[in-house]
Amino acid sequence: MNILQETFQIYKTFGQVFYHFWWIIFPVVFYYLFKFLWMDFVQVTWFKSLSWTMLEIIPPKDLEKGPQPMESIYQGLVGVVVAFNVFEEFLKGALTDVFSFELVGIGGEVHFYIRTQTKFRNLIEAQVYAQYPDAQVVEVEDYTNSFPKVVPNKNWDLWGSDLELVMPDPYPIRTYDKFEESITGTMIDPIGAFVEIMGTLPPGQNIWLQIVTRPLPEKWREDEMKLVQKLAYRVSKGKRGFREDILDVLANLFKSMSSPVEFAKAEKKDEQPLEFRLTPGEKDQLKAVEDNLGKNAFKIKMRVLYLGRKEGFDKSYVSAFFGAMRQFNDLNLNSLKPCNESKTYASFVAVDARLQMRKRRIYKRYKERDMTGKKFVFSTSELATVWHFPDMGIKTPALTRVESKKGSAPANLPVQ
Repeated sequence: MNILQETFQIYKTFGQVFYHFWWIIFPVVFYYLFKFLWMDFVQVTWFKSLSWTMLEIIPPKDLEKGPQPMESIYQGLVGVVVAFNVFEEFLKGALTDVFSFELVGIGGEVHFYIRTQTKFRNLIEAQVYAQYPDAQVVEVEDYTNSFPKVVPNKNWDLWGSDLELVMPDPYPIRTYDKFEESITGTMIDPIGAFVEIMGTLPPGQNIWLQIVTRPLPEKWREDEMKLVQKLAYRVSKGKRGFREDILDVLANLFKSMSSPVEFAKAEKKDEQPLEFRLTPGEKDQLKAVEDNLGKNAFKIKMRVLYLGRKEGFDKSYVSAFFGAMRQFNDLNLNSLKPCNESKTYASFVAVDARLQMRKRRIYKRYKERDMTGKKFVFSTSELATVWHFPDMGIKTPALTRVESKKGSAPANLPVQ
């Protein structure tokens, strides 16, 4: 009987709270319905209405440049960020334009692709030729159209996963300036390991690395600077919005039903100078994070797909690929790892059905360059480290290169 009375009292209390505060609860509920249903619908519709072009970049044979020119290209693409008005953003679903940078191994051949909106084709070409005058930019068909529409099937299988960062976004991965050889001073090109692995793929086996990028406006740093304050042992209260205030009120109301409200105690102020409060490792972390936040950045959706015919399907290529990915790891800062939410594995209940669903979902998202799921932020230097054109030290025959340099006509050549 006591249990029934207690249950009734709990429901009565909830009813009273709802009766008095429905005007707070309803806006919160409708906000999330609007965000997750309507906005998803209009944004997908907007994305599908765009016209796309696939460009293959063929690097020159005697390329002596490292990833730094590629960083300059990414800097140039940040300029496409535009501010949409309320009508465009909430009724039409307008989003900042995206670019997809793809490193593709198809049966032992390695290709560099950039998928862009057709209106940005000239921008991409201008940026590439400005940094790599001897490269070639060729419009091609989407290579994914040469493969089955649905995988897995009776002849094809795949393994795939999105990638995510181990630490918060401001912590950088190991960037290209850390790949310099200490004795000779020459750079060890990190892209070479991926090109070599893809070059060993037999016919019918393929590894695809896709990096879908959306340039971020400069204001993205505002929230991330809280991490700098945290690393410096500074208290950052931050700005509270209307949503945070409402959720805080509701949380305190429900908490007061079972226990008295406790007030936070004032924290003691640390008066020690910053240089005495940080260890050498923490100082390095703080500097790396501040340097990373000082660069332009992109929202990133990164995924890896190993796609192959069943008769030669060998997951050891996946292990080799992620072994190469470890060179970007910095245990004191940040690392890349497979995302369990998207990785093609299943256990316990309905294993085969769930595994097939996961495989088909990630394959579909790859083909559509979909940014659904976990995303993270890369600075231009991080992005240039992971996706750039290999230098002349990478001599694998799997990579097509421009054999001869382009020559321009003399300025004084007579013209009729």
